[in-house]
Amino acid sequence: MKQIKLTGRERSVLRVLDFSCGNTGEELLESSRLEADDLVSVLSSLMGPGYLEMTPYAEDAAPETFRAARFDVNPSYVQEIRAAMAHR
Repeated sequence: MKQIKLTGRERSVLRVLDFSCGNTGEELLESSRLEADDLVSVLSSLMGPGYLEMTPYAEDAAPETFRAARFDVNPSYVQEIRAAMAHR
């Protein structure tokens, strides 16, 4: 089992993310209360190691397109992410 360490911003985004069906970037922007640039940075940092997936597929979230994209937790990491969020 991989040990996942999350930053405070990553935790705040994952708390508002619906693990079962995901959220659009617009929904995450409204729910997380982060600035758009900060949210894009956090989403990209979670996508880098593969914890999040974006539809339509892209390597990184882009400020121009992230609002319409859907973000989902990678099913391979759900248990590890939940465990990391439970530990502070």
